[in-house]
Amino acid sequence: MSANSNWSTEGDVNTAAARQDWTRRQISPQTAALLRADSECFLHQSLSSPCLNALAGAEGSWLIDVEGRRYLDFHGNNVHQVGFGHPRVIAAVKAQLDSLPFSPRRYTNDVAVRLAQELTALAPGDLNRVLFAPAGTIAVSMALKIARLVTGRFKTVSLWDAFHGATLDAISVGGETQFRQGVGPLLPGAEHAPPCEHRGCPFRCGTSCSLACADYIEYILEREGDVAAVIGETIRCTPAIPPADYWKRIRAACDRHGALLILDEIPIGLGRSGKFFAFEHYGVVPDLVVLGKGLGGGVMPLAAVIAREGLNVVGSSSIGHFTHEKSPVACAAGLATLEVIRDERLVERAAQLGETALLGLRELQRKHPLIGDVRGRGLLLGVELLHGGDPSQPAREEANRVMYAALRRGLNFKLTRGNMLTLTPPLVLTDAELAFALNVLDESLTEVETGGAEVA
Repeated sequence: MSANSNWSTEGDVNTAAARQDWTRRQISPQTAALLRADSECFLHQSLSSPCLNALAGAEGSWLIDVEGRRYLDFHGNNVHQVGFGHPRVIAAVKAQLDSLPFSPRRYTNDVAVRLAQELTALAPGDLNRVLFAPAGTIAVSMALKIARLVTGRFKTVSLWDAFHGATLDAISVGGETQFRQGVGPLLPGAEHAPPCEHRGCPFRCGTSCSLACADYIEYILEREGDVAAVIGETIRCTPAIPPADYWKRIRAACDRHGALLILDEIPIGLGRSGKFFAFEHYGVVPDLVVLGKGLGGGVMPLAAVIAREGLNVVGSSSIGHFTHEKSPVACAAGLATLEVIRDERLVERAAQLGETALLGLRELQRKHPLIGDVRGRGLLLGVELLHGGDPSQPAREEANRVMYAALRRGLNFKLTRGNMLTLTPPLVLTDAELAFALNVLDESLTEVETGGAEVA
């Protein structure tokens, strides 16, 4: 991807000038050799080629590169709700390896059953049927397949700018150009609607959402008449936080028109929003919810789709049938993760620390003219950089420079849409680590705003 192409992606523009400067100044010859070897081994793809750096370790809230530098990780691909290498997760994985390392298809195992039971106990309503998968995008695929089988319909309504994974069916219902372009025909019947977001809202809501975006989804449901499901991210990980009645209105529209509601909480579930499920903020219960990323404790790949009891009617079809569907090692990691979230009260911690973080970010907003908006829910936080506070003037080059200035100071996060600092720290974050992160952001913004000299 060229330095100037499609800033409006879910990741960083990794060929921009600031990246080249970072590489030149911060990457040693030894690390550069490893990055070259990576480039020669792996197929190149946008957003991850070339790689930023090389890691040697990860512990708690921190990444450690091969040169020994430490980075407080406010990105983590959202797998690090319980941090990296939590002792209880590691111990559970090691113990499971010694007893039952693999469970072939047609067999069940105790740890998989217990994990399913724990998830359904946490889920509200009659969300009490589970299927596991080795990746979130696969769980999305299963949810779509269930909706087709149950309703006898194949159409979906989803949102532009959404990200549900990188497989062909997931990008069909997704809305990221970076993933959809150039691959040819996608799934038929994948209708899209504008997302609920004030920035660039086609309904011109201004500063207060009129929920016309939710009404437009019902318009599609009524016009099409045969939609299997509406699928959306409860809260977009940018973050974009819908108003209180948004999902209530869509839930009611789905009920009126016979469509299922699928909510994707792969990056934002497991307590990140200050509730175990983000949809609990909205007073709705979906027909299916998808979890992933952090479910494996930042150690094992694991995802789940949780469905209403009434959807358990397609037993004659193979919905998933994946080799590692009931992986005992992954399920052991998942069970330990849920225990850590419960015992360390991480959901409550995310809600409390998220409020503290928002106060700190709003204080930075008063200080720094580049900050146009601050928003968040729990430990899902975003800082939007704008020129003159104008939403039509995103400060993309400046955001890139802020990101690399923060990396030099030991804070890792990602950009979304080129000008949104997306901050998703682990839920085990300490008060001192939050203070460190806010200070790094303060110094990095000052450096970019004043054109100050970089601090090595």
